[in-house]
Amino acid sequence: MFRRRRREDADQASPGYPGADAAGDAGGGWEGPDETGEWDEDAVGFGEPSGAGPSGTGPSGAGPSDAGPPGLRGGPWDADEAYPERDRANFGSLLVPVAPMQQIELATDGQRFIWVTVKDGTSELRVHAFAAPRSGGLWPDVRQEIAEELSSAGSAVQEIEGPFGTEVFAHVPVEPGNASAGTRPVRFIGVDGPRWLLRGLIIGGAATGAEPVEPFEDLLSDIVVVRGDHPMPPRDMLELRLPPEVQQALEQQQAAEQQQAAEQRAGGPGTEPEEENRFRTDLNPFERGPEFTETR
Repeated sequence: MFRRRRREDADQASPGYPGADAAGDAGGGWEGPDETGEWDEDAVGFGEPSGAGPSGTGPSGAGPSDAGPPGLRGGPWDADEAYPERDRANFGSLLVPVAPMQQIELATDGQRFIWVTVKDGTSELRVHAFAAPRSGGLWPDVRQEIAEELSSAGSAVQEIEGPFGTEVFAHVPVEPGNASAGTRPVRFIGVDGPRWLLRGLIIGGAATGAEPVEPFEDLLSDIVVVRGDHPMPPRDMLELRLPPEVQQALEQQQAAEQQQAAEQRAGGPGTEPEEENRFRTDLNPFERGPEFTETR
């Protein structure tokens, strides 16, 4: 089922997580010409891809993982390369694996979608992707910026090794500026791909091992990133949109409601309950898939 929730009733799109609108830049997006301009993506002065970062101890006390990038399933994948077949929801720039009993939300800042969130229990995974220069290596710079911003806000920050390489781990305020609201653990994960950076946040008990983390790591490692060939300034977020099946179902429901309202205004019989329910059932196009929610 797809339902809409008011923003004040949902989690904030980026409560204390720097760089919701730009990769690692909490102060705003990349400044540049309009989208019709040409971009020299190789001219941007980001670092070359680095090897494994400094070794560290994970949040559960374990040592660095022996597994390096890529992830558990060999991904994340680029849409222009071969990738394994799997049932995935199409969010435009991200093809996200669908699993039973998981709830998928699409968060918006009021103007555009900014996160795909997958929830399981009290933990969640948030993902979005950004344009990157052809030279790659965006994540080391972004990771440093995230760590510096978290540290300046008073959070204790660790660099740890995970299945996707070097990550940032911290306990982040649930409500920035409200210490009484407490904190929650977050793993900041980044994967550099061809002209893109996929950023993920594992939030809650799964970030420390208190809840199973494997479902989130498995999902993240099997996401397909659709970068496209159009020029984009590095660090600009790749567009997210509703899956076509969900968009079609919503349009059908809205059309039915508009028709019913028009008939009622005209004094007609209106739509029978059975007819109305035809548009309200099975809005989720996946037979055993998750629940889709638009978070405002």
